[in-house]
Amino acid sequence: MKKYFKYLLLVGMFFTATANAQTATPIVGNVWSIEKANAWYKQYKWINGADFLPSTAINQLEMWQADTFDPTTIDKELGWAESIGFNTMRVYLHSLAWTQDKEGFKKRIDQYLAIADKHKIKTVFVFFDDCWNKEAKIGKQPEPKLGIHNSGWVQDPGDPNSKEAANFPALEKYVKDVMTRFKSDKRILLWDLYNEPGNSGKLTTSLPLLKSVFTWARAVNPTQPISAGLWAWDYEELNAFQALNSDVITYHDYEEPQWHQRVIDMLKSHGRPMICTEYMARTRGSRFENVMPMLKKENIGAINWGLVDGKSNTKYAWDTPLKNGEEPKEWFHEVFRKDGAPYKKEETDLIKKLNDIK
Repeated sequence: MKKYFKYLLLVGMFFTATANAQTATPIVGNVWSIEKANAWYKQYKWINGADFLPSTAINQLEMWQADTFDPTTIDKELGWAESIGFNTMRVYLHSLAWTQDKEGFKKRIDQYLAIADKHKIKTVFVFFDDCWNKEAKIGKQPEPKLGIHNSGWVQDPGDPNSKEAANFPALEKYVKDVMTRFKSDKRILLWDLYNEPGNSGKLTTSLPLLKSVFTWARAVNPTQPISAGLWAWDYEELNAFQALNSDVITYHDYEEPQWHQRVIDMLKSHGRPMICTEYMARTRGSRFENVMPMLKKENIGAINWGLVDGKSNTKYAWDTPLKNGEEPKEWFHEVFRKDGAPYKKEETDLIKKLNDIK
């Protein structure tokens, strides 16, 4: 009951903030009309898949740097995704990988897209991110810490870098260079400009960079839609800007289905297509069997966190480290074991059924 009243309070705050924001929130560039956004969405069969990091990478830099880019593993693991009908992967980029090797970085993006396309998989690329470790460094990345969720994941551009306007010109060049190269690439479904702005205690200090990245993206004017996912319902100013400037509404929800359904009902008010770009945390009650069918019924894209158990350690829960590295009683995220076997066959059977694979 306490959680229910808290939810009602947050819903009220969200609607009030959004209503007030119709005049107070800046609209950057030409946001797609609701009609254009819905016409775009109707082109695709039901969007579903995972947030993807190859099992051999601990973070975005290890995925994208030349020395550790691993097309063999990417090909193998996207093949497993294809086998259960997943048709979309959400993949994080990193500005330091571009800074280190601009042309090589774009060639590796193209190589990744070719592999994904071979497996009939579209890609959502993510630029900035406020989650986990504050500082990233070019070069060899750390080894995983035993039993700790995302022990090596790094923010982009980091803290305090994301708050310092002096860094924005270089970040603008990065975003525009990558987007311009791929602005008409049909292998890219959507650009996710900023993951969970305000996380890690940053709050509204992330707003200037959030506004800037939308401005830069609108200047490029890609054929693909742009968005930034809603994730914290009490972040009024951030939520209003994200919702009113996104062509397609994306959001995160790791709660049980009854609470997730209320978020869906709330976000439907925008009249735009919706994609849940993070869900599925088993020990929190967000599971394939109780959330994924709901999302399909609502015609909402379903992208769960994690595909294959690997160096990210996201089979361990955010707040429940197992420092001796033992197997958790129940995995938090991930669909497949390292050898390609499903963590739970009944889950992959359900995913295949929802994707009409016999």
